[in-house]
Amino acid sequence: MYMARDLSERDIEIFKKLAPECAAMTCGGSGHAFQSILPPVSNHFADSAEDFERRLRALDGEDLQYLVDRIVDGSESLGCIPDEDMESLARRIRVVLSDDAAEAVLVRYGESGARSW
Repeated sequence: MYMARDLSERDIEIFKKLAPECAAMTCGGSGHAFQSILPPVSNHFADSAEDFERRLRALDGEDLQYLVDRIVDGSESLGCIPDEDMESLARRIRVVLSDDAAEAVLVRYGESGARSW
C-alpha cells in the first residue's frame, strides 16, 4: 500500500533529473505538493512512453536502487503509471540493476491495482 510522504532532498534530486523543466514541486492541476516521483513525471512531464524511457536513462544505478527501495517499501506510488511507462521502468531496472529488482517492482505494480504481471 502506498504511504503519502513529503519528498526528501534525495527524492527532489531524482525528480529534477527526470523532469529538469519542473519549476515547482506542486501539481499544476490540484496545487498540492507532489508526494511521489514517478507518477508526476509519467503523467505530467513525459510526452510519451518513449520520452518517459529517455528520462529514465538520466538515472544511475544508485538512483534506480533508491527508487526500487521506495517502491518495495510502499512509499513510492505506482498506481497511476500507465502500463507502457511501467514496462520502460522495469526494462531499465533489469539493465542497470537486476531481474530480481525489476520483478519486485512489477509485483508492487500489480498489487497497486494496476496490470497484473
